[in-house]
Amino acid sequence: MRLLASYFQLMFIGVSMYSYNQSVQKGLLDIPDFIHEAKKAGADGVELLEYYYKDIDRDRDAAMKALQETGLPCPIFSVGNNFAKRDPAEREVQLSRIRFGVDEALKFGAGVVRVFAGDVADGITYDEARSWIVEGLSEGSKYAASKGVKLALENHGTLAGRGDQVRGIIDDVRSLSGTDVLGANPDTGNFLLVNQPSHEAIRQVASLANMVHFKDFVLAPPTHEGWAYTALNGQKFLGTAVGEGQVMLERCITELRDAGFNGWLSVEYEGMEDPITAVPRSIASARKYL
Repeated sequence: MRLLASYFQLMFIGVSMYSYNQSVQKGLLDIPDFIHEAKKAGADGVELLEYYYKDIDRDRDAAMKALQETGLPCPIFSVGNNFAKRDPAEREVQLSRIRFGVDEALKFGAGVVRVFAGDVADGITYDEARSWIVEGLSEGSKYAASKGVKLALENHGTLAGRGDQVRGIIDDVRSLSGTDVLGANPDTGNFLLVNQPSHEAIRQVASLANMVHFKDFVLAPPTHEGWAYTALNGQKFLGTAVGEGQVMLERCITELRDAGFNGWLSVEYEGMEDPITAVPRSIASARKYL
């Protein structure tokens, strides 16, 4: 029995506000609304994003009130930075976003800040961009370490898209910064966009995970018209409710458990169905994998 208990480590089911992005963009939902919807959907906690701030002080206060009303914690605060910028001043702006995220995390009692690396752009080589990313994340790590907050690098784009790329950046950042606060945020859907099976990629970074984005994608049908995620090999993917796509989520969970992960799975729904119906179903499905 003790062996079984040690294997089935406790994981918590959160939900990212980005799951409700289409409702936000239509003006149907704001930050407090999201928190109340997350409670109704059955989440254990919420992931807030600086992306949705309009008036920082006002929105923060409203979020704090909603968290108190629902009793939900905010274990993750996410920022969207990009260090693949040639101008050092622009990279300093990106670093300030991580520092802001760390400061906000402290206000909400969040222990993790989700961060990005950046991506190649016209006139910028892979090696140049990667060096700026490592430098920027190292400075961000030093600041986070001084505040007792962890960072989680998401597999996003092509510079930090594959599991080996994410692990390599984390290793270099830890070496340069002298801290181990930077870990991974393996996004179970995004690995498909760089043509890597999600469970195989997670095996490469699971021991470094500080959080997880629990997401599902499905191949777009040949007749699909409109926007879709395009993978490196040209395949088109659509977001779908957790458990209804082709990501091998059960194997992803196995890899995380085998590595001893016992943190937050933050559901991130990116489909076209109304999130008011798709997110509760995603959360319920996520629990079945646990």
